[in-house]
Amino acid sequence: MDTLAKTLIILGVVIALLGVILLIAGRIPFLGRLPGDIVIQRDGFVFYFPLMTSIIVSILLTIVFTVIGQFMARRGG
Repeated sequence: MDTLAKTLIILGVVIALLGVILLIAGRIPFLGRLPGDIVIQRDGFVFYFPLMTSIIVSILLTIVFTVIGQFMARRGG
């Protein structure tokens, strides 16, 4: 039961941090407008695919989760 409690606390902190990141992300001027992001504008139609932004976010999340995994492995959890 103790492990479940710790896991839920960590999960709650991670979700709260993601919420803060989403709030702040709208204020970062270059996020979503990087070179490599695809934007197609036609009459009455806009297609937007943030390719480069997705790649950068993926790399950052990979680094974060690797560090967390290494930390958890050292603690024996």
